[in-house]
Amino acid sequence: MIAERLISTVMQYSASHLLKLKRFDGKALPEPDVARKYLLYAHVPFCSKLCPYCSFNRIPFEESRAREYFRRMREEIRMVAERGYRCTSMYIGGGTPTMLVDELCETIDLAKSLFDIREVSSESNPNHLIPEVVDPLVSRVDRFSVGVQSFDDSLLKQMDRYEKYGSSEEILERLRWVAGKFHSLNVDMIFNFPSQTREMLLHDAEMIKASGVNQTTFYPLMASPVVEDSLRRTVGAVSYEREALYYHTIVEKLAPEFTPASAWTFSHTGKGMLDEYIVDYEEYVGVGSGVFSYLGGALYVSTFSVDDYIRRIDSHGTSIAQTRRFSRGSRMRYRILMELFGLSLDKRKFADDFGVAIDRALPIEMAFLRMNGAFDVDDEVRLTLTAKGRYLLVAMMRQFFVSVNSVRDQARESLPAEERALLFGEGKC
Repeated sequence: MIAERLISTVMQYSASHLLKLKRFDGKALPEPDVARKYLLYAHVPFCSKLCPYCSFNRIPFEESRAREYFRRMREEIRMVAERGYRCTSMYIGGGTPTMLVDELCETIDLAKSLFDIREVSSESNPNHLIPEVVDPLVSRVDRFSVGVQSFDDSLLKQMDRYEKYGSSEEILERLRWVAGKFHSLNVDMIFNFPSQTREMLLHDAEMIKASGVNQTTFYPLMASPVVEDSLRRTVGAVSYEREALYYHTIVEKLAPEFTPASAWTFSHTGKGMLDEYIVDYEEYVGVGSGVFSYLGGALYVSTFSVDDYIRRIDSHGTSIAQTRRFSRGSRMRYRILMELFGLSLDKRKFADDFGVAIDRALPIEMAFLRMNGAFDVDDEVRLTLTAKGRYLLVAMMRQFFVSVNSVRDQARESLPAEERALLFGEGKC
Protein backbone atom coordinates (compact mmCIF):
# COMPACT_ATOMS: atom_id res chain seq x y z
CA MET A 1 0.00 0.00 0.00
CA ILE A 2 1.67 3.18 -1.24
CA ALA A 3 0.07 5.44 1.38
CA GLU A 4 1.32 3.19 4.21
CA ARG A 5 4.87 3.20 2.83
CA LEU A 6 4.84 6.98 2.54
CA ILE A 7 3.51 7.35 6.09
CA SER A 8 6.19 5.02 7.45
CA THR A 9 9.00 6.83 5.64
CA VAL A 10 7.86 10.33 6.64
CA MET A 11 7.24 9.44 10.28
CA GLN A 12 10.56 7.61 10.57
CA TYR A 13 12.38 10.64 9.17
CA SER A 14 10.48 13.07 11.41
CA ALA A 15 11.02 11.03 14.54
CA SER A 16 14.77 10.85 14.00
CA HIS A 17 14.84 14.64 14.28
CA LEU A 18 12.06 15.30 16.80
CA LEU A 19 12.73 12.63 19.42
CA LYS A 20 16.32 13.43 20.35
CA LEU A 21 16.50 13.48 24.13
CA LYS A 22 18.45 15.93 26.27
CA ARG A 23 19.58 15.59 29.86
CA PHE A 24 17.01 16.81 32.36
CA ASP A 25 18.55 19.30 34.77
CA GLY A 26 15.42 20.10 36.79
CA LYS A 27 14.74 19.03 40.33
CA ALA A 28 11.10 17.92 39.98
CA LEU A 29 8.15 17.59 37.65
CA PRO A 30 6.95 20.87 36.13
CA GLU A 31 4.15 22.72 37.90
CA PRO A 32 0.75 21.27 36.95
CA ASP A 33 -2.04 23.11 35.19
CA VAL A 34 -4.55 23.43 38.05
CA ALA A 35 -7.47 23.37 35.59
CA ARG A 36 -6.37 20.10 33.97
CA LYS A 37 -7.12 16.51 34.96
CA TYR A 38 -4.26 14.09 34.43
CA LEU A 39 -3.83 10.37 34.04
CA LEU A 40 -1.40 8.67 36.41
CA TYR A 41 0.64 5.98 34.66
CA ALA A 42 2.51 3.51 36.90
CA HIS A 43 5.07 1.20 35.32
CA VAL A 44 5.96 -2.21 36.75
CA PRO A 45 8.88 -3.54 34.67
CA PHE A 46 9.14 -7.09 36.07
CA CYS A 47 8.40 -10.20 33.97
CA SER A 48 8.97 -13.90 34.59
CA LYS A 49 10.60 -14.07 31.15
CA LEU A 50 11.26 -11.43 28.49
CA CYS A 51 9.27 -11.71 25.26
CA PRO A 52 11.25 -11.19 22.03
CA TYR A 53 8.83 -8.63 20.51
CA CYS A 54 8.55 -6.33 23.55
CA SER A 55 10.39 -2.99 23.57
CA PHE A 56 9.00 -1.65 26.84
CA ASN A 57 11.19 -1.22 29.88
CA ARG A 58 11.16 -4.70 31.44
CA ILE A 59 13.56 -6.83 33.47
CA PRO A 60 13.47 -10.39 34.85
CA PHE A 61 11.50 -10.76 38.09
CA GLU A 62 13.27 -11.11 41.41
CA GLU A 63 10.98 -10.77 44.42
CA SER A 64 13.07 -8.75 46.87
CA ARG A 65 14.07 -6.29 44.15
CA ALA A 66 10.48 -5.97 42.97
CA ARG A 67 9.23 -5.24 46.50
CA GLU A 68 11.88 -2.54 46.91
CA TYR A 69 10.75 -1.07 43.60
CA PHE A 70 7.05 -1.00 44.55
CA ARG A 71 7.87 0.83 47.81
CA ARG A 72 9.76 3.54 45.90
CA MET A 73 7.04 3.82 43.30
CA ARG A 74 4.49 4.51 46.05
CA GLU A 75 6.80 7.18 47.40
CA GLU A 76 6.95 8.75 43.95
CA ILE A 77 3.14 8.72 43.78
CA ARG A 78 3.15 10.74 47.02
CA MET A 79 5.60 13.17 45.40
CA VAL A 80 3.25 13.63 42.43
CA ALA A 81 0.37 14.40 44.80
CA GLU A 82 2.49 16.85 46.80
CA ARG A 83 3.39 18.60 43.54
CA GLY A 84 -0.31 19.38 43.08
CA TYR A 85 -1.33 17.12 40.19
CA ARG A 86 -5.01 16.14 40.01
CA CYS A 87 -5.19 12.59 38.64
CA THR A 88 -8.60 11.14 37.87
CA SER A 89 -7.53 7.91 36.16
CA MET A 90 -4.77 5.37 36.78
CA TYR A 91 -3.19 2.97 34.30
CA ILE A 92 -0.73 0.29 35.46
CA GLY A 93 1.41 -1.19 32.70
CA GLY A 94 4.50 -3.30 32.37
CA GLY A 95 6.19 -5.61 32.37
CA THR A 96 3.67 -7.63 34.30
CA PRO A 97 1.99 -5.52 37.01
CA THR A 98 0.38 -8.55 38.66
CA MET A 99 3.68 -10.28 39.54
CA LEU A 100 3.11 -9.26 43.20
CA VAL A 101 -0.61 -8.69 43.64
CA ASP A 102 -0.31 -7.59 47.29
CA GLU A 103 2.10 -4.82 46.30
CA LEU A 104 -0.13 -3.86 43.37
CA CYS A 105 -3.20 -3.60 45.60
CA GLU A 106 -1.34 -1.45 48.12
CA THR A 107 -0.22 0.85 45.29
CA ILE A 108 -3.75 1.21 43.89
CA ASP A 109 -5.15 1.87 47.37
CA LEU A 110 -2.56 4.60 47.98
CA ALA A 111 -3.33 6.31 44.66
CA LYS A 112 -7.05 6.27 45.41
CA SER A 113 -6.40 7.81 48.84
CA LEU A 114 -4.34 10.65 47.35
CA PHE A 115 -6.30 11.40 44.15
CA ASP A 116 -9.88 11.37 42.95
CA ILE A 117 -9.27 8.22 40.90
CA ARG A 118 -12.44 7.27 39.03
CA GLU A 119 -11.11 4.36 37.01
CA VAL A 120 -8.16 1.99 37.23
CA SER A 121 -6.74 -0.09 34.40
CA SER A 122 -4.17 -2.84 34.86
CA GLU A 123 -2.36 -5.18 32.53
CA SER A 124 -1.71 -8.85 33.24
CA ASN A 125 -0.81 -12.17 31.60
CA PRO A 126 -2.78 -15.41 31.15
CA ASN A 127 -0.98 -17.33 33.90
CA HIS A 128 -2.27 -14.78 36.42
CA LEU A 129 -5.93 -15.47 35.63
CA ILE A 130 -6.31 -17.35 38.92
CA PRO A 131 -8.32 -16.56 42.06
CA GLU A 132 -5.27 -15.53 44.12
CA VAL A 133 -4.54 -12.74 41.65
CA VAL A 134 -7.95 -11.84 40.22
CA ASP A 135 -10.09 -11.79 43.38
CA PRO A 136 -8.21 -8.96 45.19
CA LEU A 137 -8.32 -6.85 42.01
CA VAL A 138 -12.02 -7.13 41.21
CA SER A 139 -12.95 -4.37 43.66
CA ARG A 140 -9.96 -2.21 42.69
CA VAL A 141 -9.62 -2.46 38.90
CA ASP A 142 -12.20 -1.35 36.33
CA ARG A 143 -10.40 -2.41 33.17
CA PHE A 144 -8.31 -5.58 33.18
CA SER A 145 -6.18 -6.20 30.09
CA VAL A 146 -4.66 -9.61 29.38
CA GLY A 147 -1.78 -10.11 26.95
CA VAL A 148 -2.69 -13.19 24.91
CA GLN A 149 -1.15 -12.20 21.52
CA SER A 150 -2.48 -15.27 19.66
CA PHE A 151 -4.67 -18.35 20.08
CA ASP A 152 -2.46 -20.35 17.71
CA ASP A 153 -0.23 -22.78 19.60
CA SER A 154 2.50 -22.72 16.96
CA LEU A 155 2.79 -18.94 17.28
CA LEU A 156 2.73 -19.16 21.07
CA LYS A 157 5.66 -21.56 20.88
CA GLN A 158 7.54 -19.22 18.53
CA MET A 159 7.04 -16.40 21.03
CA ASP A 160 8.18 -18.65 23.90
CA ARG A 161 4.77 -18.21 25.55
CA TYR A 162 3.37 -21.75 25.28
CA GLU A 163 5.31 -23.23 28.19
CA LYS A 164 5.00 -20.05 30.25
CA TYR A 165 1.28 -19.31 29.84
CA GLY A 166 -0.30 -22.52 28.56
CA SER A 167 -2.00 -23.64 25.37
CA SER A 168 -4.62 -21.61 23.55
CA GLU A 169 -7.37 -23.84 24.98
CA GLU A 170 -6.11 -23.32 28.53
CA ILE A 171 -5.96 -19.57 27.99
CA LEU A 172 -9.48 -19.56 26.54
CA GLU A 173 -10.87 -21.35 29.58
CA ARG A 174 -9.18 -18.90 31.95
CA LEU A 175 -10.62 -15.96 30.03
CA ARG A 176 -14.09 -17.48 30.22
CA TRP A 177 -13.66 -17.76 33.99
CA VAL A 178 -12.67 -14.09 34.32
CA ALA A 179 -15.27 -12.72 31.89
CA GLY A 180 -17.87 -10.65 33.72
CA LYS A 181 -15.77 -10.04 36.83
CA PHE A 182 -14.47 -6.65 35.64
CA HIS A 183 -16.34 -3.77 34.04
CA SER A 184 -14.06 -4.21 31.04
CA LEU A 185 -11.99 -7.28 30.18
CA ASN A 186 -9.64 -6.58 27.28
CA VAL A 187 -7.49 -9.08 25.40
CA ASP A 188 -4.34 -7.85 23.68
CA MET A 189 -3.57 -9.57 20.39
CA ILE A 190 -0.85 -9.16 17.76
CA PHE A 191 -1.29 -9.54 14.02
CA ASN A 192 1.05 -9.74 11.02
CA PHE A 193 3.51 -12.30 12.36
CA PRO A 194 5.66 -13.55 9.45
CA SER A 195 4.34 -17.12 9.78
CA GLN A 196 0.75 -16.08 10.51
CA THR A 197 -1.78 -17.07 7.87
CA ARG A 198 -5.16 -15.51 7.25
CA GLU A 199 -6.74 -18.70 8.62
CA MET A 200 -4.83 -18.27 11.90
CA LEU A 201 -6.09 -14.70 12.13
CA LEU A 202 -9.70 -15.74 11.49
CA HIS A 203 -9.33 -18.35 14.24
CA ASP A 204 -8.00 -15.68 16.62
CA ALA A 205 -11.06 -13.53 16.00
CA GLU A 206 -13.35 -16.53 16.55
CA MET A 207 -11.68 -17.26 19.90
CA ILE A 208 -12.16 -13.64 20.97
CA LYS A 209 -15.88 -14.01 20.33
CA ALA A 210 -15.97 -17.32 22.19
CA SER A 211 -14.03 -16.03 25.21
CA GLY A 212 -16.71 -13.78 26.67
CA VAL A 213 -14.44 -10.72 26.83
CA ASN A 214 -15.99 -7.35 25.99
CA GLN A 215 -12.98 -5.73 24.36
CA THR A 216 -9.96 -6.66 22.29
CA THR A 217 -6.98 -4.79 20.91
CA PHE A 218 -5.19 -6.06 17.80
CA TYR A 219 -1.74 -4.47 17.61
CA PRO A 220 0.31 -4.76 14.43
CA LEU A 221 3.67 -6.43 15.00
CA MET A 222 6.20 -3.63 15.47
CA ALA A 223 9.80 -4.18 14.41
CA SER A 224 11.49 -1.49 16.48
CA PRO A 225 15.31 -1.50 16.33
CA VAL A 226 15.93 -2.92 19.81
CA VAL A 227 13.88 -6.09 19.15
CA GLU A 228 14.45 -6.49 15.41
CA ASP A 229 17.18 -9.11 15.79
CA SER A 230 15.29 -11.14 18.41
CA LEU A 231 12.15 -11.05 16.24
CA ARG A 232 14.11 -12.30 13.23
CA ARG A 233 15.54 -15.18 15.29
CA THR A 234 12.22 -16.23 16.82
CA VAL A 235 9.29 -15.37 14.52
CA GLY A 236 11.06 -14.23 11.33
CA ALA A 237 11.68 -10.98 9.47
CA VAL A 238 8.78 -8.53 9.70
CA SER A 239 7.10 -7.23 6.53
CA TYR A 240 4.21 -4.76 6.32
CA GLU A 241 3.03 -5.93 2.89
CA ARG A 242 0.06 -7.89 4.31
CA GLU A 243 -0.73 -5.57 7.19
CA ALA A 244 -3.68 -3.78 5.54
CA LEU A 245 -5.24 -7.07 4.35
CA TYR A 246 -4.90 -8.61 7.80
CA TYR A 247 -6.31 -5.52 9.51
CA HIS A 248 -9.44 -5.51 7.35
CA THR A 249 -9.78 -9.27 7.91
CA ILE A 250 -9.90 -8.65 11.66
CA VAL A 251 -12.47 -5.86 11.34
CA GLU A 252 -14.77 -7.97 9.16
CA LYS A 253 -14.48 -11.12 11.29
CA LEU A 254 -15.12 -9.37 14.62
CA ALA A 255 -18.24 -7.66 13.26
CA PRO A 256 -21.02 -7.26 14.13
CA GLU A 257 -20.44 -8.16 17.80
CA PHE A 258 -17.31 -6.00 18.09
CA THR A 259 -17.05 -2.51 16.61
CA PRO A 260 -14.07 -0.12 16.48
CA ALA A 261 -13.50 1.97 19.62
CA SER A 262 -10.15 3.21 18.36
CA ALA A 263 -8.21 2.38 15.22
CA TRP A 264 -7.07 -0.96 16.69
CA THR A 265 -9.36 -1.50 19.67
CA PHE A 266 -12.75 -3.19 19.31
CA SER A 267 -15.48 -3.18 21.94
CA HIS A 268 -18.54 -5.33 22.29
CA THR A 269 -21.53 -3.15 21.45
CA GLY A 270 -22.35 -0.92 24.41
CA LYS A 271 -19.70 -2.46 26.66
CA GLY A 272 -16.09 -2.02 27.64
CA MET A 273 -13.74 0.91 28.16
CA LEU A 274 -11.37 2.36 25.64
CA ASP A 275 -8.01 0.59 25.63
CA GLU A 276 -5.73 3.55 24.97
CA TYR A 277 -5.41 6.13 27.76
CA ILE A 278 -3.62 8.51 25.37
CA VAL A 279 -6.92 9.10 23.56
CA ASP A 280 -8.81 10.35 26.62
CA TYR A 281 -5.87 12.11 28.29
CA GLU A 282 -3.61 14.33 26.22
CA GLU A 283 -1.34 14.83 29.24
CA TYR A 284 -0.23 12.17 31.70
CA VAL A 285 2.30 11.86 34.49
CA GLY A 286 4.34 8.68 34.91
CA VAL A 287 5.83 7.02 37.97
CA GLY A 288 8.40 4.23 37.90
CA SER A 289 11.53 3.33 35.97
CA GLY A 290 11.58 3.83 32.20
CA VAL A 291 8.28 5.70 32.21
CA PHE A 292 7.22 8.67 30.07
CA SER A 293 5.33 11.77 31.12
CA TYR A 294 3.82 14.17 28.57
CA LEU A 295 3.25 17.54 30.23
CA GLY A 296 2.92 21.05 28.85
CA GLY A 297 4.15 20.12 25.39
CA ALA A 298 7.25 18.31 26.64
CA LEU A 299 8.26 14.67 27.03
CA TYR A 300 9.94 13.60 30.27
CA VAL A 301 11.69 10.21 30.46
CA SER A 302 12.54 8.58 33.77
CA THR A 303 15.73 6.63 34.29
CA PHE A 304 15.66 3.15 32.79
CA SER A 305 17.94 1.77 35.50
CA VAL A 306 15.95 0.24 38.35
CA ASP A 307 18.91 0.65 40.70
CA ASP A 308 19.29 4.31 39.73
CA TYR A 309 15.53 4.79 40.14
CA ILE A 310 15.65 3.46 43.70
CA ARG A 311 18.61 5.72 44.53
CA ARG A 312 16.89 8.80 43.10
CA ILE A 313 13.69 8.24 45.08
CA ASP A 314 15.62 7.46 48.27
CA SER A 315 17.37 10.83 47.94
CA HIS A 316 13.97 12.54 47.46
CA GLY A 317 14.97 13.56 43.96
CA THR A 318 13.20 13.22 40.64
CA SER A 319 13.27 10.03 38.59
CA ILE A 320 13.36 12.09 35.37
CA ALA A 321 16.65 11.68 33.51
CA GLN A 322 15.94 13.08 30.02
CA THR A 323 13.52 15.39 28.29
CA ARG A 324 12.42 16.83 24.96
CA ARG A 325 10.29 19.94 24.37
CA PHE A 326 8.16 19.93 21.22
CA SER A 327 7.40 22.78 18.87
CA ARG A 328 3.88 24.09 18.34
CA GLY A 329 3.74 22.32 14.97
CA SER A 330 4.76 19.00 16.54
CA ARG A 331 2.11 19.37 19.21
CA MET A 332 -0.54 19.99 16.55
CA ARG A 333 0.54 16.86 14.68
CA TYR A 334 0.45 14.87 17.93
CA ARG A 335 -3.10 16.12 18.54
CA ILE A 336 -4.39 15.09 15.12
CA LEU A 337 -2.70 11.69 15.42
CA MET A 338 -4.17 10.90 18.84
CA GLU A 339 -7.67 12.22 18.21
CA LEU A 340 -8.05 10.52 14.84
CA PHE A 341 -6.66 7.34 16.36
CA GLY A 342 -9.64 7.67 18.72
CA LEU A 343 -11.82 7.90 15.58
CA SER A 344 -12.98 11.52 15.87
CA LEU A 345 -11.37 14.96 15.89
CA ASP A 346 -13.12 18.10 17.14
CA LYS A 347 -12.18 20.87 14.70
CA ARG A 348 -13.52 23.65 16.91
CA LYS A 349 -11.53 22.55 19.95
CA PHE A 350 -8.41 22.27 17.80
CA ALA A 351 -8.91 25.86 16.59
CA ASP A 352 -9.60 27.09 20.14
CA ASP A 353 -6.51 25.40 21.57
CA PHE A 354 -4.05 26.37 18.84
CA GLY A 355 -5.58 29.59 17.54
CA VAL A 356 -5.77 28.37 13.95
CA ALA A 357 -8.07 26.12 11.90
CA ILE A 358 -6.72 22.63 11.29
CA ASP A 359 -6.68 23.04 7.49
CA ARG A 360 -4.51 26.14 7.78
CA ALA A 361 -2.32 24.60 10.48
CA LEU A 362 -1.64 21.28 8.74
CA PRO A 363 -2.49 21.69 5.04
CA ILE A 364 -0.16 18.94 3.76
CA GLU A 365 -1.31 16.36 6.30
CA MET A 366 -5.00 17.14 5.67
CA ALA A 367 -4.56 17.01 1.90
CA PHE A 368 -2.80 13.64 2.15
CA LEU A 369 -5.56 12.14 4.30
CA ARG A 370 -8.33 13.47 2.07
CA MET A 371 -6.57 12.26 -1.08
CA ASN A 372 -6.38 8.76 0.39
CA GLY A 373 -10.06 8.63 1.36
CA ALA A 374 -9.45 8.73 5.11
CA PHE A 375 -12.47 10.79 6.16
CA ASP A 376 -16.07 9.71 6.51
CA VAL A 377 -17.37 12.93 8.11
CA ASP A 378 -15.44 16.09 7.17
CA ASP A 379 -17.53 19.14 8.00
CA GLU A 380 -17.02 22.36 9.95
CA VAL A 381 -17.32 20.57 13.28
CA ARG A 382 -15.48 17.25 13.17
CA LEU A 383 -13.57 14.59 11.35
CA THR A 384 -14.33 10.87 11.48
CA LEU A 385 -12.69 8.00 9.62
CA THR A 386 -13.60 5.54 6.90
CA ALA A 387 -12.42 1.93 7.15
CA LYS A 388 -9.45 2.87 4.97
CA GLY A 389 -8.77 5.85 7.21
CA ARG A 390 -8.73 3.63 10.30
CA TYR A 391 -6.04 1.46 8.74
CA LEU A 392 -3.97 4.53 7.85
CA LEU A 393 -4.12 5.51 11.53
CA VAL A 394 -3.03 1.99 12.47
CA ALA A 395 0.02 2.40 10.22
CA MET A 396 0.71 5.86 11.63
CA MET A 397 0.43 4.69 15.24
CA ARG A 398 2.55 1.63 14.53
CA GLN A 399 5.30 3.86 13.20
CA PHE A 400 4.78 6.31 16.06
CA PHE A 401 5.32 3.54 18.61
CA VAL A 402 8.36 2.28 16.71
CA SER A 403 9.72 5.82 17.02
CA VAL A 404 8.87 5.92 20.73
CA ASN A 405 10.74 2.65 21.14
CA SER A 406 13.74 4.39 19.59
CA VAL A 407 13.46 6.91 22.41
CA ARG A 408 13.60 3.99 24.83
CA ASP A 409 16.75 2.81 23.05
CA GLN A 410 18.34 6.22 23.63
CA ALA A 411 17.42 6.08 27.30
CA ARG A 412 18.86 2.55 27.66
CA GLU A 413 22.26 3.62 26.35
CA SER A 414 23.28 4.80 29.82
CA LEU A 415 22.34 1.55 31.58
CA PRO A 416 25.15 -0.08 33.56
CA ALA A 417 26.58 -3.29 32.11
CA GLU A 418 24.87 -5.61 34.60
CA GLU A 419 21.41 -4.21 33.79
CA ARG A 420 22.02 -4.32 30.03
CA ALA A 421 22.96 -7.99 30.45
CA LEU A 422 19.57 -8.66 32.05
CA LEU A 423 17.78 -7.09 29.09
CA PHE A 424 19.84 -8.33 26.17
CA GLY A 425 21.58 -11.40 27.56
CA GLU A 426 19.86 -14.54 28.71
CA GLY A 427 17.19 -12.66 30.62
CA LYS A 428 17.96 -14.26 33.97
CA CYS A 429 18.70 -12.67 37.32
